[in-house]
Amino acid sequence: MWRELAPIGRHPDSGGYRRYAWTSADTDCRTWFRAQAEARGLALETDRNGNQWAWLGDPLAGDAVVTGSHLDSVPDGGAFDGPLGVVSSFAALDELRRRGVEFTRPLAITNFGDEEGARFGLACVGSRLAAGQLTVEAAHRLRDGDGVTLPQAMAAAGYDPDAIGPDPERLARIGAFVELHVEQGRALDLTGDPVGVASAIWPHGRWRFDFRGEANHAGTTRLADRRDPMLTYAETVLAARREAELAGALATFGKIAVEPNGVNAIPSLVRGWLDSRAADQDTLDTVVTGIERAAREHAERAGIDLDVVRESFTPVVEFQHALRDELGMILKGAATRGDGRAAPVLGTGAGHDAGILSASAPTAMLFVRNPTGISHSPAEHAAEDDCVAGVIALADVLEGLACR
Repeated sequence: MWRELAPIGRHPDSGGYRRYAWTSADTDCRTWFRAQAEARGLALETDRNGNQWAWLGDPLAGDAVVTGSHLDSVPDGGAFDGPLGVVSSFAALDELRRRGVEFTRPLAITNFGDEEGARFGLACVGSRLAAGQLTVEAAHRLRDGDGVTLPQAMAAAGYDPDAIGPDPERLARIGAFVELHVEQGRALDLTGDPVGVASAIWPHGRWRFDFRGEANHAGTTRLADRRDPMLTYAETVLAARREAELAGALATFGKIAVEPNGVNAIPSLVRGWLDSRAADQDTLDTVVTGIERAAREHAERAGIDLDVVRESFTPVVEFQHALRDELGMILKGAATRGDGRAAPVLGTGAGHDAGILSASAPTAMLFVRNPTGISHSPAEHAAEDDCVAGVIALADVLEGLACR
């Protein structure tokens, strides 16, 4: 499976992946998913929002155990973020069939669409729409960098954009959703464990900072006469780092747009996007408020106009304790066949479909060790032995939840 999926959407220069929503690479990933489902005799459904569901058992029976993740990527992303969860889900089903277990609940494997938000700037579009956390009107307003709207992109890929919207009846069928994901950090590497259980997802959001100055000639305009928004933006980037360090949080300006974007021109507009995350809401509010305050102070001194817009926000997600504890008990029992160590429980600053769905159904996550902690990069990696351990752990969990 991994060899078949690996070439799809891989950029020859960077070695990273560009699997953006509703593109040819996305279509190829969906075709791969369909082939895996058909090879296992699973019934494939594509819901109104473009999410794929491969069913074993009656989809309408309710109380289903669902697993899976996503197949799209960030720009020049790694091979494991998302796809590891999908590949492992199919492999776990193969393992359960090898064990000869009898399923007592329906099982589904999912591929949620546009999880990374690389094309339209909003993460988890497929699951947000299904859960009613993104309105149809707001979704129809989404545009990519070339001005293509989400409806136009969906229609070009052969999907009906007028059908999108909340899907409460489908989500009501889910008795438990378990998402396996490569860890995006080094906690498991530090503890020496191949697999861990998620406790919570930090609150996080994205803010757009628009710094407006005055375009002018870079070779003839005195420094004293300039209204250069790039300087104010640079000061704000440094302020973000300071505020995050003081609060023990995270703040990153990772995307920027400049107008007129000429080598010999002072910019008239610098637009930067802030990603900030923290272990709790109060800390996140403190960090973002501090960054905005610093930006406005620098802008006022330099004669720069500033607008700040919050483009997306996800509050803290505490995974259901009962399901999380049940996963821990299942894995601890399975560990008695090995060294008897219980799987560690750890939080994460990364958003996931499991976090979005947690408001609609009991959800949980498993993490697979990432020895470098690198993610959203071609250098993202998990060792084969650890990936196999993740498959076995997921199979143990699915057996414990769906085969009693």
